[in-house]
Amino acid sequence: MLAEFAREELSAGLDTVAMEVLAEAGVERPPVDAFQLAGALEISVVTDNRQSGRARYVRLGGHRATILLRSDPRPERRHWAVAHEIGEHAAHRMFALLGVDPRETVPGAREVVANHLAGRLLVPGAWFAADGSGCRWDLLELKARYATASHELIARRMLECRPPVIISIFDQGEVHFRRSNLPGRVPPPSSVEMHCWQWVHDRNRPQQTYEGLRAIQGWPVHEEGWKREILRTEAEEYDIDV
Repeated sequence: MLAEFAREELSAGLDTVAMEVLAEAGVERPPVDAFQLAGALEISVVTDNRQSGRARYVRLGGHRATILLRSDPRPERRHWAVAHEIGEHAAHRMFALLGVDPRETVPGAREVVANHLAGRLLVPGAWFAADGSGCRWDLLELKARYATASHELIARRMLECRPPVIISIFDQGEVHFRRSNLPGRVPPPSSVEMHCWQWVHDRNRPQQTYEGLRAIQGWPVHEEGWKREILRTEAEEYDIDV
């Protein structure tokens, strides 16, 4: 059912709902604390390590909104899990905005809406576009400002903004994710991108280089036993195969 709507219409609707939720909770600037957001919306968060998933949205006693949260050592995962369930709580607003009966949507539509709302609650589009442009999309600077969001979420949210870019995520030396906000098929990383990635991977330091007039930025997200690097490549229409 959601496939019949244009991407721009869906994105605008999700942004509208997310900003409404934040405004109702009195959140005016990042970082967005998902736990405080839940409290302001009168949603209880209770630890429950018996469940298999990270979190679950329920109504205890048939009416009290509650998020059952499994413990996790990573704060960004906890904030994402709570934000996702807040997205579940607010998903009905998106369906109402689109004039869609949620009972008539395809299986998983509510989950998709909750996922997108979670990203917009932790990294709201209007704030993020201005902040990203202001710091020239420096991932580490944005991470310091949007502290409750993971590096990966912040990088992926760049795809919801302009200018056109390609975001690449490398895990343990392999491309885990590569996508553009331009339509069409994204080509494999160029030799210049791979050189930038290798430099970041080996030195554990950010790097910026150029391929013609296109800037390529790379950042390390390294921890013990695991190496992740994120690249942001400026893109043009001719970079994408149609």
